[in-house]
Amino acid sequence: MRRFALALCLAGAAALAGCANPVYRTDVFKAQLTAPYTLASGDRIRVIVFGQDALSNSYAINGSGMISMPLIGDVPVGALTTADAQHAIETKLRGGFLRDPHVAIEVEAYRPFFVLGEITTAGQYPFINGMTVQKAIAVAGGFGPRADRNSANITRMINGVQVTARVPLAYPVRPGDTINVEERFF
Repeated sequence: MRRFALALCLAGAAALAGCANPVYRTDVFKAQLTAPYTLASGDRIRVIVFGQDALSNSYAINGSGMISMPLIGDVPVGALTTADAQHAIETKLRGGFLRDPHVAIEVEAYRPFFVLGEITTAGQYPFINGMTVQKAIAVAGGFGPRADRNSANITRMINGVQVTARVPLAYPVRPGDTINVEERFF
């Protein structure tokens, strides 16, 4: 009988462990607040090659983190800052195409962010600079009737790893973030 009770307790504990919340890494989020923006799939960048109008254009970063430019082909820019991407393009152009290329890059359109959970209209929305969690929820139509109105979860890719953190509503949102507004308990 004792073994049966012990097995039943262990099975119950294992079932409850599956309901546990994910590990939240707010410390990683705080360290990334001042980190420079890195390009990723879904961003659209404006590349200006001075003196070369045929190469200057808007380019969408594809799912592989590449842009395809005339003359030099695919250039990997995913996970690079705009300054690093400028250097990568200049290096490829210098490799037999232009003597002394000068390149400027600006982000024309950021990848969208996503809002889900206890809100009026879940979905994908265009990113706007200076956006906070509260503003993102407002863009998504506001809180639902059972929403937790004090904080939300943000999931973002940091160094190739998906990280989730519970943050206050005044926390800044970055392109590609997924915001999840949970249901309150009372």
